Amino acid sequence: MSVNPLVVMFQAPPTPYFLESGKAVYEPGDMHPNRTGIGVFDLLFVVEGTLYIGEEDRQWALSAGHTLLLLPNRRHYPSKPCDERTVFYWIHFQSASDWMETTDSPNLDTIALPKHWIASDIPYTIRFMQQLLDLAVRPRSVALWEQQSAFSELLRYMEEGRRAADPSPSEIIAEKTYTYIRQHYQSELTNESIAEALHFHPNYIARCMKEVNQCTPMEYVFRYRMEQARLLLLKTEWPVSRIAEQVGYRYAPYFSNCFKQHFGESPLRFRKRYSGE
Repeated sequence: MSVNPLVVMFQAPPTPYFLESGKAVYEPGDMHPNRTGIGVFDLLFVVEGTLYIGEEDRQWALSAGHTLLLLPNRRHYPSKPCDERTVFYWIHFQSASDWMETTDSPNLDTIALPKHWIASDIPYTIRFMQQLLDLAVRPRSVALWEQQSAFSELLRYMEEGRRAADPSPSEIIAEKTYTYIRQHYQSELTNESIAEALHFHPNYIARCMKEVNQCTPMEYVFRYRMEQARLLLLKTEWPVSRIAEQVGYRYAPYFSNCFKQHFGESPLRFRKRYSGE
């Protein structure tokens, strides 16, 4: 049985945020510093040569196109000196949310970055790295949002690359189910109607959703509808009956009971709490 590759999962939102970046050039005989508990995530991307590096009891030989995500609470050390000119970019970032390193299938509500990854388009990845370096010399007040935007795009590219490189069958089915529900939550949905639309057995879809997102399709429908209702209560003055219909409920009293079950208060009380009156 194959073992899933290591990923580092972050609860989202909030997303990880950029701190600083740089570019290093090592000549033959140079080595990466030996560091312990630096307190930030360290993303390395090699563009030339080979970087030999370890983290705790694991070691890697990173050649051109390879990325490695080092964790803030681990020991990082050189496993051997460089034997040729080696060039790599590095990015330090942090996360305000919980994170974990795991081989489990990523939850759909998380950001899952590959621990070790090979970029399929090296020039495209370099563009992000160089953009972050170029922005570093501009005034912080000007560069802040552009840096975070470029960094977020890089993370998105890494995560999409991970999914494309080694998607599990469960992830594929769960993603299709997740997308279908978001597109059709206003309609009447059942396990059978979802299964018919996706051309899979209802039990198989439920098993995939449980594995990836820790919920059944109908549990996800309920959660998504409640979240959309919450947003409509905050952002519109629509009556509860209209909101109920908008999120897929034919009967307003039943919708109100569901909302209270999920949030602990009725829709009207929830709206009043945020009305500023």
